[in-house]
Amino acid sequence: MPTLQEMLDFYRSEPDSKDHVKLERTFQEVLKRRMARRTLLKGAAASVPFAILGLEPGSRAQAATSDGLTFQAITLDNSDSVTVPAGYKVDNLIRWGDPVVAGAPNFDPDNLTPEAQAIQFGYNCDFLGWFELPFSQGILTVNHEYTNEELMFAGYDSDNPTEDQVNIGILAHGASIIHVTAVPTSQSSFRWAVARGSGLNRRITGETEMEITGPLAGHALMKTSEDASGTKVRGMFNNCGGAMTPWGTYLTAEENFDQYFANNAGVENEGVKAYNSRLGVSNAASGRKWERVHSRFDLAQEPNEMNRFGYIVEIDPYDPTSVPKKQTALGRFKHEAASVVVTPSGRVAVYSGDDARFEYVYKFVSEGVYDPKDRKANFGLLDSGTLYVAKFNEDGTGEWLPLAFGETGLTPTNGFANQGEVLLKTRFAADEVGATPMDRPEDIDWNPANNKVYVALTNNTQRGTEGNGPLGQDGPIPRAATDAANPRATNRWGHIIEITAADGDHAADTFEWEIFMLCGDPSVPEQEAFFAGFDPSRVSPIGCPDNIMFDRRGNLWIATDGMPSVLPGNDGIFAVPTDGSDRGYLRQFLSGVPGCEIASLIMNRQNSTLFVAVQHPGEGGTYEEPISNFPDGGTPNRPTVVAVTKASGPDYRIGT
Repeated sequence: MPTLQEMLDFYRSEPDSKDHVKLERTFQEVLKRRMARRTLLKGAAASVPFAILGLEPGSRAQAATSDGLTFQAITLDNSDSVTVPAGYKVDNLIRWGDPVVAGAPNFDPDNLTPEAQAIQFGYNCDFLGWFELPFSQGILTVNHEYTNEELMFAGYDSDNPTEDQVNIGILAHGASIIHVTAVPTSQSSFRWAVARGSGLNRRITGETEMEITGPLAGHALMKTSEDASGTKVRGMFNNCGGAMTPWGTYLTAEENFDQYFANNAGVENEGVKAYNSRLGVSNAASGRKWERVHSRFDLAQEPNEMNRFGYIVEIDPYDPTSVPKKQTALGRFKHEAASVVVTPSGRVAVYSGDDARFEYVYKFVSEGVYDPKDRKANFGLLDSGTLYVAKFNEDGTGEWLPLAFGETGLTPTNGFANQGEVLLKTRFAADEVGATPMDRPEDIDWNPANNKVYVALTNNTQRGTEGNGPLGQDGPIPRAATDAANPRATNRWGHIIEITAADGDHAADTFEWEIFMLCGDPSVPEQEAFFAGFDPSRVSPIGCPDNIMFDRRGNLWIATDGMPSVLPGNDGIFAVPTDGSDRGYLRQFLSGVPGCEIASLIMNRQNSTLFVAVQHPGEGGTYEEPISNFPDGGTPNRPTVVAVTKASGPDYRIGT
């Protein structure tokens, strides 16, 4: 019988290649010869056939003939349960505090400890990544963006957190990597379960040691009293969106990392202090008060510690002993997400947004070339390359402006001593070259069905109004007026832009773009909602698009964050075709619970399951006065990953 390691070594050699079907069949033949129908792993899930998930021979390579979205759209909902169309079911997969690592205790809200949290599922689940394994199994990677102590702890005092509360909060950040399996519940139904005790299960926290790679590794501004080399850092924080690379690693994006640091007034380097202010760091105490317990969060004591946060982190989900890497070549800002595309030349393009009002859309292009035959040869691909920022022209064209030291004003005269400082102060560099300020770039994703890239812009109520926007190196920058790419003043509803790379090459310096969707309620003409030209009277109302993904047919699936501020319903999930006669036909598929954000969504390879991150349920309430009792009907409410499947039947594909 092959070991787990032998299975992984074989299966992950080309984890996302076009030959995956052939690889999977070959693997099954090997297993049949070596196992003679015996189970590969302990547990019933190993015997679940692919057929139960709707996988048919060669089906991955078959061209779609329709969008396949045949579910009956739901309406806006504000109930305290996750709502999906008739014929679908929702199962809780894993909740805050559930055991992850072998030996972890069960969740006990009356006895929370740092030791337990370090090996239990973290708080506020966000980006979900899916790495397929054979026999109806997979590795689910989950970001833990931030913590809501007022919902976690009874009697929490934000002005005087205890040492244990601080340490539990730190350890509830990071990520969870979990091995999940499909378990049959009847002849025509199944559910997903965590493979307890699996060697693949792993917690990454705010204390996990990580490597700093790329141009900033060893830079003077990365060195601290704890790390004189400037190449190692403890932990990652506020990890929001992410991506899966073609070589089978997991990218996770540090977003609002400013909130963990205090006393920016104590930073002596004026350029760093100014950039910290642009990021929103407090000149005095932080809101969390972690600096009272750990001096590394006090910039008056450790002025360079914050410089080591704000990056895309690369993690190998197949190797629990691997060291996460902070990829500084991709820039330092409030990364909302990442999306990876292999270009015709074999170089890798990584798209990312900076989630703040009037910030920018970025693209990194690797110097090296992707090798589909040697997985480990790709592990350094993100260490070096060129970072670009987008300029959206009024005529529907666009340019990628390089952020390269010595070019276009990125010189010592303008505050950039070397390429490391260009990357450390990415927003200032983007200001200097003349990028287009956007309406909060959130998730960015590539659609493999049409080779286009989609940018979700959540909202910007300051667009086209008087006053100051972001801080530049020389002081406040006036708020930007409306423009073709950001056409609505006081944009409360958000919009989505579709980008077409020149000649289909994502390494190209130019692109074309168009508005794919102006979100809002189509029944309110003043909102000027637009749905790719589709009849607005037939679509679902939507607000504040956040995270996005594509199914096998190229349909765009949208999760929202903040929709209750503009529409009378909880945040939810919507699906819309990007091509064909139904392009723009938006329908709501899922509704969350009060106070929550639908933070992320991902489907397994067969599109038989939609995994959904229900983040901060009940935000706006407290432990003592909750506004949601999700998921268990009691207190405390718990961020949860749920799995949505068809309730029963021979074809389990979502939407069909």
